[in-house]
Amino acid sequence: MISKEKSRDELIDQLLAGCDDPKEILGKKGLLHQLQKKLVERALEAELEHHLGYAPHERTSTANARNGRTKKTVKTGTSELEIEVPRDREGSFEPQLVKKRQRRLEGFDEQVLAFYARGMSTREIQAQLEEIYDIEVSPTLISNVTHAVLDEVRAWQSRPLSPVYPILYFDAIFVKSRQEGPVKNKAVYLALGVNLEGEKELLGLWMSESEGSSFWLTVFNELKNRGVEDCFVACVDGLKGLPKAIETVFPKAQVQLCIVHKVRNSLKYVPWKKRKAVAKDLRAIYGAATLAEAEGALERFSEHWDEKYPAISPSWRSDWERLTVIFDYPPVIRKVIYTTNAIESLNYSMRKVLKNRGAFPSDESIMKIFYLALNNVAKKWTMPIRDWRPALNQFVMIYGDRFPQ
Repeated sequence: MISKEKSRDELIDQLLAGCDDPKEILGKKGLLHQLQKKLVERALEAELEHHLGYAPHERTSTANARNGRTKKTVKTGTSELEIEVPRDREGSFEPQLVKKRQRRLEGFDEQVLAFYARGMSTREIQAQLEEIYDIEVSPTLISNVTHAVLDEVRAWQSRPLSPVYPILYFDAIFVKSRQEGPVKNKAVYLALGVNLEGEKELLGLWMSESEGSSFWLTVFNELKNRGVEDCFVACVDGLKGLPKAIETVFPKAQVQLCIVHKVRNSLKYVPWKKRKAVAKDLRAIYGAATLAEAEGALERFSEHWDEKYPAISPSWRSDWERLTVIFDYPPVIRKVIYTTNAIESLNYSMRKVLKNRGAFPSDESIMKIFYLALNNVAKKWTMPIRDWRPALNQFVMIYGDRFPQ
């Protein structure tokens, strides 16, 4: 093992001998570029040798033989390679490393998609590839690479889902589209689930002209058609009609309105100097140990603040049934369901990607960038949500008969 490593090091030292300028190694015609070119050509020669069944200059009785080479330029993730592809006399040789009519090696498409997922436009990707790698790429080629993602999106969007998600989060984010000429706002609907293993799972993406409970009903029905039979708690913001839409499709689900959204909306009525005091009294409501304590805190809030801010306590009372679902659960579950922060963080990630983008040319381009960007975020979901095992045990005790066998 040591001798192999030593021989590799000696070979590298020989290759780097006399290379004083980084461009001699990393440049367009540098050492790495030449090595990549030679490796590809050697691999193609090996493929042809396997196809013909004999080595170069070896005598054979077969009719087929080598027939020169064809020059070809292919794009990689970091450069352009001008290679020579060997041919056979019969034309039956089908190379696998660089197939006939293939102009891009493995890694190029992934590089383009990585740029696109970070919110770069087609023109920006074109400029980036030319600046960093000195590769000239047409906007059409970049569009074709990203367009191929749509088949993947369709398959992902129709995949079967688990029968039970203990917790579901729903939210929407708005983007601009030129799909039908004039710029219009479009709502992109997101559904995020926490499965029985405590892992976050993005269930789907949908698009509509605006956010409304009627379209959410369509989303819930699609989730049911894809296999979702039940959820214990659905966490949503304060969109009117949304809780009823959930309960129509999943009648056993409890709907918890996001406390953070409710507090934010309440503080809109309060001058900046008074917000800290009002927020403290609101915290006494949702931070109470029991429902009875929360009701008492709401009464005290009403007595103290109604004269100055008469809209706040009536708003809490009107949504009280769905604001207080958290009190049906122990603290280990409350902290997971009292807010939609899990899906809000997804929206925050998307806004970072979209902040430098204007209107999208089409709805398809919106779906592509959302899918790719959200997949990047999901790669970080490597662990169950915090304290999931104790929470799951509590769910088992409360909903044991609703767990899949």
